[in-house]
Amino acid sequence: MTGHFVDIGAGRAYVAVPEAGEGPGLLLFPDVADDDRDLRELAHLYAAEGYVVLCPEVSALAKGVEDIAAAAAALRARSECSGKVGALGFGLGGKLAYLAAAEAGVDCAISYYGFGIDFGLNLVSRIGCPLVLHFAEKDPQIPPEAVARVKEALSGRADAAIYVYPGVAPGFDRPAKPNYDKQAAGLAHSRTIALLRRAMGPHYDLEALWEMHTTCEFATRDVAATMRTMVAEPYVNHVPVMTGGVGQRDLARFYAHHFIPKLPPDTRLVPISRTVGADRIVDEMLFCFTHDTEIDFLLPGVPPTGRYVEVPTVAIVNFRGDKICHEHIYWDQASVLVQIGLLDPKGLPVAGIDTAKKLLDETRPSNTLMTRWAESAPAGKDG
Repeated sequence: MTGHFVDIGAGRAYVAVPEAGEGPGLLLFPDVADDDRDLRELAHLYAAEGYVVLCPEVSALAKGVEDIAAAAAALRARSECSGKVGALGFGLGGKLAYLAAAEAGVDCAISYYGFGIDFGLNLVSRIGCPLVLHFAEKDPQIPPEAVARVKEALSGRADAAIYVYPGVAPGFDRPAKPNYDKQAAGLAHSRTIALLRRAMGPHYDLEALWEMHTTCEFATRDVAATMRTMVAEPYVNHVPVMTGGVGQRDLARFYAHHFIPKLPPDTRLVPISRTVGADRIVDEMLFCFTHDTEIDFLLPGVPPTGRYVEVPTVAIVNFRGDKICHEHIYWDQASVLVQIGLLDPKGLPVAGIDTAKKLLDETRPSNTLMTRWAESAPAGKDG
């Protein structure tokens, strides 16, 4: 990505362009307290998502609607802007994004804790594009009654969505701010990207990108190629045993020394289901292998047992643009330990390979670990 400041007549604006060199336009309005660093960070985040971003300084919007429309026109006129134009704003900038939806002909608009929107509800009838509004529950400037008025005004709009994030304050989405809340920020960003993708693209084949990544891991076993499918600072977390890595250097080290060369030769992934969203994939699968080598990432410190294992596994894969940002991988470690003989399931609510077999065949018996299951059987039935 590249970025620089430009003059848009009324003042300066920061422009960031995605690696592809072009994309839909995103008019990004900062909060009133944001400085040049904030503008650059915001612009680069959304450029990484595939957008040509124009981020005006607040001082460049002194004339309100007139300057908003001029900024939108300046973005549309850029040679890198290859499609539609959306608006996104934070705080006071959130109100400006709302105004852009009503007065600047943008193709979609997103507002984060947009102060003053409840005083501009007369503009709702002028909004002709999809709209997402994010509010913080603990926002002293936008109390619950103000959010309620906004919800009422937009209640008839199927293309308008309003989200309130419990327990957080304005700035919850910004990592460098004191009110940052990672969970709320991630959920809000996914909802934002979902609207941007739906309204104006760009559209990435996330399945193909994920398949390329797993091919590099499991088939060609190429560390460098694996890392090229990921953002500059990705992370992987194998949740049950907390293996993986954060950042390019540590994650490449993990793949090179503790993951790819530690995969058993007969490793198989059996796909069960896949859900594809705007910025993530949820993959359900069976991970099948023979424990004939020490598997650092799955069974660290456990010598090979020679046992065969099948374990249900879920991968939640987040993308930023056309690169993988992070992976959360889950499996039932108790089932693995039972299957390799390190955990005696007797008297414990755990199972071995039967968990995999029932995933493949739902008609296999349920509740076999529930000793009281027979007590609820109707009279004359054996459960």
